[in-house]
Amino acid sequence: MTNLFSIFDPSTNMMSLPLNWMSSLLCITMLPMSFWVLKNRQMMLWSKPFTLLNKEFNMLLNFKINKGTTLIFISLFSMIMINNILGLFPYIFTSTSHMIMTLSMALPLWLSFMMFGWMKNTESMFSHLVPTGTPIVLMPFMVCIETISNIIRPGTLAVRLAANMIAGHLILTLLGNTTMNMSINILPTMIAIQMMLLMLEMAVAIIQGYVFAVLSTLYASEVN
Repeated sequence: MTNLFSIFDPSTNMMSLPLNWMSSLLCITMLPMSFWVLKNRQMMLWSKPFTLLNKEFNMLLNFKINKGTTLIFISLFSMIMINNILGLFPYIFTSTSHMIMTLSMALPLWLSFMMFGWMKNTESMFSHLVPTGTPIVLMPFMVCIETISNIIRPGTLAVRLAANMIAGHLILTLLGNTTMNMSINILPTMIAIQMMLLMLEMAVAIIQGYVFAVLSTLYASEVN
């Protein structure tokens, strides 16, 4: 490791194939279990949070006719959460800590929402640029502010996810490097702190996937 940030460099290659990114495909191994007639306990455990997410996303989207619209957001949440949790295991690459991965998820969603909104609901999209109750003098400034906020949405989604993953991994790496040089008396305390941070990172991994999916759902509800 040449520097602290080299742990985020996907440089493991074999025959010109980047093997680090293969960890993102591990979640595909869980798909065949969902096609069994009698579901096992693992799939029953997965179905409970997915049912709750389906109800919440339906409330945010307010879609009563188009059933199955929430599947894309539930799939997005599950993929981000699985990749975040896998990155906490030793020697497994965290793909969601790179802007390549996060921006590849945020930019197509935002672009499709914007294209659909401006093509189908043009008047509604124009009305979103000026909030209700805005004075006439401030209307040009509000249009500029709302336009900029709409443009930077995919960037904020991507940076939020990548920055949270990088921050947690850097803290764990720093503590892991300093623990090796400490005395035996302080070692149990440092290990306990690392275990607490690891539990916190597990919660952050789930929360970041939830935040990404909820914000994408809110952006979709604005254009309809």
